[in-house]
Amino acid sequence: MTQDMELQTFLPVHKESEEQTSHKSRLADSCSPSRWKTKEFYFYYIVLATVLPYMFYVTHQLSREKHLNYPRYENLLSDGWIGDRKVDNSDAQYAQFRNQVPLLVSVAAVYLLLSQCYRAITFSREQTLVLTQTYFYLIASLIFITALHGTSFIKMLIILSVSYQIGRATGGSIYNPILTWIFNLAILFLNEYFHGYKYKSIGLAVLDNYPGILPRWHVFFNFGMLRLISYNMDYYWQFKKPRSHYEEITLTDKERITVPCHSSDYNYFNFLTYVLYTPLYICGPIITFNDFISQIRSSHSKLNRRYVILYALRLVGVFIVMELTLHYLYVVAISKAQAWESDSPLELSMIGYFNLLIIWMKLLIPWRFFRTWALADGIWPEENMIRCMSNNFSAQRFWKSWHRSFNRWTIRYIYIPLGGSKYFIFSMWVVFTFVALWHDIELKLLAWGWLICLFLMPEIIASRIFTFKKFGHKGYYRFVCGLGAVANILMMMIANLVGFCLGLDGMKAMIEQIMQSAEGFIFLIGVIICLFVASQIMFEIRESEKRRGDPKWTM
Repeated sequence: MTQDMELQTFLPVHKESEEQTSHKSRLADSCSPSRWKTKEFYFYYIVLATVLPYMFYVTHQLSREKHLNYPRYENLLSDGWIGDRKVDNSDAQYAQFRNQVPLLVSVAAVYLLLSQCYRAITFSREQTLVLTQTYFYLIASLIFITALHGTSFIKMLIILSVSYQIGRATGGSIYNPILTWIFNLAILFLNEYFHGYKYKSIGLAVLDNYPGILPRWHVFFNFGMLRLISYNMDYYWQFKKPRSHYEEITLTDKERITVPCHSSDYNYFNFLTYVLYTPLYICGPIITFNDFISQIRSSHSKLNRRYVILYALRLVGVFIVMELTLHYLYVVAISKAQAWESDSPLELSMIGYFNLLIIWMKLLIPWRFFRTWALADGIWPEENMIRCMSNNFSAQRFWKSWHRSFNRWTIRYIYIPLGGSKYFIFSMWVVFTFVALWHDIELKLLAWGWLICLFLMPEIIASRIFTFKKFGHKGYYRFVCGLGAVANILMMMIANLVGFCLGLDGMKAMIEQIMQSAEGFIFLIGVIICLFVASQIMFEIRESEKRRGDPKWTM
C-alpha cells in the first residue's frame, strides 16, 4: 500500500497546536474546583444509586405478563431471542432498520471491500491528481439506489437534475437561493401529497411493477433535499468569494465547510456523487458539498483506523443495550395501545421517560451505523448524537447535540442567511417550523416545533438577565440555575413526547392522569428533587470537560 493511499484512507490525529494548548489552560483557570468528592455530591450519589435501579424495576413490572394491562398490548409484541422474553418491535421506524441489520451489514462489507480494492488499483496507477474515487462512489450509488427504489430512481433523477439546473442557470444571482428553496420545499409537499407519484398517471403503469426493496423512496428523499440545497447554496456562495481568493493552505476541519471548492468541482458528476453517496444516503449524517469534495481530496484530520474500530465497537455496544431494553421494557407497545389504565403517576412517567430514551437510541443506532460505514470509507461526517438524552439540562444546548449534523446544516443554510443572532427570535420560529415540516407534514410535529420555540423563550430571557458574569460569584447561583434546569428538562420531555411519541391528545391524557390526585402532586415534587440532583451532576460534568479543554462543555 502506498503512502498516498494511506493518507487518503486513515490519517493520524494531528497533535495540538500551542494555541490550542493555551486555550485549554485558560479554560482550566476559569473553572471552579472539582466537587466530585464533596459531601454534597456524596448525597447525590446516594440519590442516584437509589432512584435509578428503582426506575428500571418499576418499568419492568409494567412489562410483565402478570400485569393487569399486559393483554391490551400483547399483540404488539414479537418473539424475542433473549431468554423467554418477547421483544417490543412495535416502532415501525426502528423495526424497519432492525429487521434489515444482517442485510445492511453484508452490503456495507461488500461495498467497503470493493471501495478499498478500487482505491488500491487507482493509486497504484498514480492517478492521484483526479478525484478518481468518485467514479466508484457514483457507480456503487446507482446500483444501490436502483436496488432500493427500483424504477422510482428515474423520478429521483429528474428531480435532482432540475434542482441542479436551477443552481447552474442562476449561478451567483439572488434567484439561485430563492428558486432553490421554492423548488425543494414544493417537492417536499408534492412528494407527500402524491405519495411518491405513480407511473400509471402518465400511462406507464408497467414501471410501477418494479418498486425496489424500499418503494417509499420519497420518505428517504428528505435527506436528499438537504443535499440539493447544500450544493446550490455552496455553488452560489463560491461566486461571492471564489477559491482563488483563499491562500492555498491545508484547510482546517471548519474551513472545509466554509471555504468553496475549485469552480471546476461544481459539476454534474460530483453533484450526483455527493447527493447519492451510498453510506450516507438513507439517513445521513448530513455533510455539505464543500466538505464532501474536500475530504475526497484529503482525509479529515481526526480520521484514523483506531478511531473507526473503537467507534464500531461503541455501535455494537449501544445495539446490545437497545436489544436488552426492547426485551425487558415494553413501553413503546404500552404507549401505542395507551395501556396505562390504573397506573400510578410514577408508572406513567416511566412510560414517558423510557419512550424518550428508546427514541434517542432508535435514532442513534442507524446514524452510528451509517456513520461507521462512511468513516471506514474515508469520509468523516459529523457525529449526530454528542450526548446521551438524559445528560441535557438546557434546551439551547440540547439542540446543538441532538442531530448535530442537521443542526449545523440549519445554521449554515437558514439561520445565518436570515440574519443569525441579530434576528434570533424571528429566525428561531422559521428554523423549527422548517425542521418540523421536514420531519413529516403532520400537525403534531408542527405543535412540537412551536412548543420548542415557546419553551426556549424562558431560558433565553433568564440567561440574558441572570448572567454568570453578573451573578456567577454568588453562592446561590448554581442552585437557582438548577431549578431553571428542572423546568427546562420537564418542558423538553413534554415537547418531544408530543412530537415523536404520544401526540397532543396522548400527552394531555397522561398529564391529566398524573395530576388528578394528591399522589400525583407529591410525585411531581419528588421528580423536581431528583431532576435537581441530576442537573447539579450535569453541571459538574460540564465543569470537568471545561477543565480538560473538551469543547463538549458548551453543549
